[in-house]
Amino acid sequence: DYTITLYLNQYWRDERLTFSKEKYELTLSGDFAEKIWVPDTFFANDKNSFLHDVTEKNKMVRLQSDGHITYGMRFTTTLACMMDLHYYPLDSQNCTVEIESYGYTVSDVVMFWKDPEPVVGVEQSELPQFSIMRYETTDRKEKLATGTYQRLSLSFELKRNIGYFIFQTYLPSILIVMLSWVSFWINHEATSARVALGITTVLTMTTISTGVRSSLPRISYVKAIDIYLVMCFVFVFAALLEYAAVNYTYWGARAKKKTKKTKDTKVPPPPKSEPLYPNNEEIIELHDVRLSPIPCLRNRHRPMSNPGSDNEIKFPPSFRMTGRFPYNPRSLPSGACYRGRAARTGDYGQRRPKVFQTLKRGASAIRASMPRIKDVNKIDKYSRVIFPISYLIFNAIYWCFYLM
Repeated sequence: DYTITLYLNQYWRDERLTFSKEKYELTLSGDFAEKIWVPDTFFANDKNSFLHDVTEKNKMVRLQSDGHITYGMRFTTTLACMMDLHYYPLDSQNCTVEIESYGYTVSDVVMFWKDPEPVVGVEQSELPQFSIMRYETTDRKEKLATGTYQRLSLSFELKRNIGYFIFQTYLPSILIVMLSWVSFWINHEATSARVALGITTVLTMTTISTGVRSSLPRISYVKAIDIYLVMCFVFVFAALLEYAAVNYTYWGARAKKKTKKTKDTKVPPPPKSEPLYPNNEEIIELHDVRLSPIPCLRNRHRPMSNPGSDNEIKFPPSFRMTGRFPYNPRSLPSGACYRGRAARTGDYGQRRPKVFQTLKRGASAIRASMPRIKDVNKIDKYSRVIFPISYLIFNAIYWCFYLM
């Protein structure tokens, strides 16, 4: 909608008010309109209106001697205007003022614009956000449920002034995008500086976008300014991701070099010695099982000693010892326990899920398909050229499309 203050002058002739053959004119008070017949004019697209009454009601009646009447008033009205905001703020709107009689049909009252200048003062009007490009007046008949009425229409084309949006939205967005490119000239080892710059530019673009959306009605379709802000956000976010790629490539290359250097300088393993007990392998676990009903488990916490020696080797309540001992079931004392290779295999033979193996193979394939860059500085060098050129191409397409 839009609000307009206007002077509405209506002209008609009432033969009953003829009072002299000589031509002269009387200027009467606005209250005189309540004593004569006046047309019931209203605005078809009106939302809210009020008549100015400072210091008196802004109404005027002029009566000529032959019965011609001029009835004028000054008021402010808010009119509905269906705006198309696809090109906002580079848009043009076509708004109208619809005037018709409320109760008199075309068989009672015929309304038409006064010649030769039905509308005066439109060219001198100045609006803060719009410029009036042109206007025209038309009249037509409207068929409604109660009959056919004469409707007068004043339509004018409004071109939105873009200067406000250039300094408020477009120029700050351009500067923020250019500021994000500064990180391409910062050393890739200065992690805190580049990350802080990237996050700051992203948050600033988010703030600008939020401020623009708060001043507009909530509409479902995409506007021109939304496209521009989204693309600026993409460029800023891409600059931040560029450093992530640089950092990943740099530290990945260092890790590979370190691994390769470690393999080259690896000391050969010492010669293997023959096992003391090559026949079987036994794992003895000592736990705090004093309350176990099994004798072999209940007595494991006790100290071990060599026969004929006073020195005792004591173990803590929870102890694990692996050794090789000959296995002879007949030689085991009564109540002894034996756990061999089968039990150990059941504990440690769990397989990894197939999902992780599939993901690992997929990641390896992606890593192999990526181009290998030995010098990470090349990424920054390419970005210094690719980002500005891409942004210039986007701006050229954007402004040519929406302005032409």
